[in-house]
Amino acid sequence: MQSVRKENGLTQEQLAELAGISERTLRSIEAGTGNPSFAAVLSTAAILGIKISVER
Repeated sequence: MQSVRKENGLTQEQLAELAGISERTLRSIEAGTGNPSFAAVLSTAAILGIKISVER
């Protein structure tokens, strides 16, 4: 997500605000660390136009 965020000219602060999440949560999503909520990942992806699919 970090590369797409940068391609869109957004800072972490801007994207976090648009997605309604904290910058800390966004940093963990981009770094692949922590345990962000699925809703946080989905809202961030939606803003960036990234399709997320879940398979079982």
